[in-house]
Amino acid sequence: MMTGGGGGGTGVPKKRHRVGSSGRLSFVVDSSHHPNETLATTEDSHKPLRGISSVPGGFNDSSTADVVLHLYLDLDGSDSISTVDSFDQTDVKLHLHSDVIRRSKYFATLLSDRWQKDSDTPAKTYWFNLCVPAATGSISNHIIVLQLLYSCDFTSVIDSASIALELLPVALELLFEDCVTACVRFLEAVPWTEEEEKAVLGVIPFLSEEESRELLARVSPAKDESSEEMLHGLILAAATHNHGNMAFAKAFVAKILRDFPSREKARRVLERAFESSLSVVKGSLEEYSSPDFRGDHNETEAIQRLNLHTAMTNGRHLLWLVERMIELRVADKAVKEWSEQASFTSDLLRAFRDDAWRNIVPGLPAVVLRCTCKLANAVAAGSTLAARQVRMKLVKDWLPVLIACKDNVSPMLSNHKLLYLELEDTFLRIISTLPMSDAQGLLQQCLSFSTRNVEDCPHLVSAFNTWFRRGESTLASRQSLNVVASRF
Repeated sequence: MMTGGGGGGTGVPKKRHRVGSSGRLSFVVDSSHHPNETLATTEDSHKPLRGISSVPGGFNDSSTADVVLHLYLDLDGSDSISTVDSFDQTDVKLHLHSDVIRRSKYFATLLSDRWQKDSDTPAKTYWFNLCVPAATGSISNHIIVLQLLYSCDFTSVIDSASIALELLPVALELLFEDCVTACVRFLEAVPWTEEEEKAVLGVIPFLSEEESRELLARVSPAKDESSEEMLHGLILAAATHNHGNMAFAKAFVAKILRDFPSREKARRVLERAFESSLSVVKGSLEEYSSPDFRGDHNETEAIQRLNLHTAMTNGRHLLWLVERMIELRVADKAVKEWSEQASFTSDLLRAFRDDAWRNIVPGLPAVVLRCTCKLANAVAAGSTLAARQVRMKLVKDWLPVLIACKDNVSPMLSNHKLLYLELEDTFLRIISTLPMSDAQGLLQQCLSFSTRNVEDCPHLVSAFNTWFRRGESTLASRQSLNVVASRF
């Protein structure tokens, strides 16, 4: 606690808290001792002010000072003396000047007539005791803030976020507004470590709304922003920005997605981006396949090239999104969407029957089929569970595209051939999960999977053998049931 006054001074009420402050930052006033008595009994025990010099006519000049401030640690409130820095003071007497320390509203209040009116005679020297929390650097930080009352050299002293965070609580408690402003402005402008950010969040409640606005803006999203929006923007940036190496950018975003704490938010962001990219690819192919854009005019050709390039660019991004959704096991909606693309697959079939795409975007068929293969594999493997109708439509709508690609993409590249074989096998596995009536029609369309050498298509042979085995087994079962039923 603090006591104030002259020779026969009386105790004063506890100081008023700064708006937004709390008891955690409060100093305690000791009114159990007469100020002169307290200083008299402790004066001989004061340790020298290590590293603190007196300035003639200024800070700690006893010959001109009219305020004596006794700083001491609240050791009774600490569990151990080990909480105090071994190089810090535990008990210090400072000589200050009332006309200077009035810059602190706290001292201005203690020095005001309101608190000194009970003195018998006007005091030539004011005596104050100030108990500070027993923590590392407590005394040192208070001394620095008191020195700043004299020098106002904030830029030289506040040169790191850690120092600003150490001085800010003291400045808040002493109501030293200029120092508070300097600390806050410094914190606004520099990076923080994770621990410093926690400290900033801890001190924000003690700041006014205006003071904390920039700090809050840095750690809290605005009303129309969220981590979900940030993640969505990151995905779009990886897709649309012309980075020097897109592979590294997408690998970075993929890691962010894997480590993202909310799987549900990641799902929503990926689904949103998937729908957006799919819409662009579909729109581009629809325009390319439209009769309105047929002809040999130069302008029409330029538009067609643009449509194909747009489809290719967004198709690549779509494939990356599909891979991320499968990796995070959130591809349910993407599988369903991909199974409902009858108009899209029709546009693709029309486009692949032309020759224009071969010289403009020769890799487009492979990109589209890789998306199909990834999603179909997830369904066949059971990592993405799909309803029967979804499984059937996925094969029904995309099987013609696979067949068209095999027939029209020439020459067949080795990597394309592997892709076709993988997708063929995946489609056959999905067909095996369907009712026999649905599987029968789809298997007949798969005859194009056969080659001149029967040994090259064991997957097709196995699929038909499975269907016939089930058919024979079903027929035998029905005959057995009929025999049993005839006996009754």
